[in-house]
Amino acid sequence: MSLWKSRRPAAVRVLTGTVLAAALLAPAATAAAATPAVHGAAAPVAAAAAASPVRTQTLADGSTAEIYKLGAEHYLAKIVYRGQVYGTLEANQHDTGVDANDMFVVLTLDGQVHSWLGGGHRGPGTFALPGGWTAKVTKVGAERYRAQILGDRGVVYGTLEANGHDTGVNANGVFIVLSLGGVISAHL
Repeated sequence: MSLWKSRRPAAVRVLTGTVLAAALLAPAATAAAATPAVHGAAAPVAAAAAASPVRTQTLADGSTAEIYKLGAEHYLAKIVYRGQVYGTLEANQHDTGVDANDMFVVLTLDGQVHSWLGGGHRGPGTFALPGGWTAKVTKVGAERYRAQILGDRGVVYGTLEANGHDTGVNANGVFIVLSLGGVISAHL
């Protein structure tokens, strides 16, 4: 097992990124908040702590996601290894994702978790993604990257923006994560 440790202080921080969804990207194809309690998510994390997970799921590196339903289209996933929580993701009306040291995780607004190892490309640049998509990653500021998701003939179908925090999306069965460091990875 590759036990991952956050490159970010205290825990994995993923906070409101933006995806401008269009055409083929599902309405849920927007980024969302996913924050540990130290970053203002005390209420959702406290609510999850008081509740039992609706299910658990083994992730690609052998750690476990404890998934909590907090409301309609509102889920929290705690990433746990040997009883220690290494990060949380919160999908509230939008999908979210994280690059956890080359293990990529997407939590969808309906509580589904998809994880995979590797396959990351460091932007800026243009990269082929599974499902026939192409990602054009540009740096737009410090810890701020944008990925245009392109289809046939260069048509832009959506945009992921990691603005100080990772983001992720389920784009019609292709799961995509863009990190605050400009790494993009996708998996079917």
